[in-house]
Amino acid sequence: MTKDIKYFGININHLDFTDSEVNYYQFKNTVSGFKKFVKLLKINSHYVMEATGYYHY
Repeated sequence: MTKDIKYFGININHLDFTDSEVNYYQFKNTVSGFKKFVKLLKINSHYVMEATGYYHY
């Protein structure tokens, strides 16, 4: 992984997030939960989402 890029692994069902620095975050699956997550993002962030059921669509 590139050191300058922050990667996030996302569990859509519960809005659990783990970043490439092994920090764990959990937000409610609501508009306010997404807004809190967006505050963590940087311009060069990358996201990975598990394809569970239909959630990845």
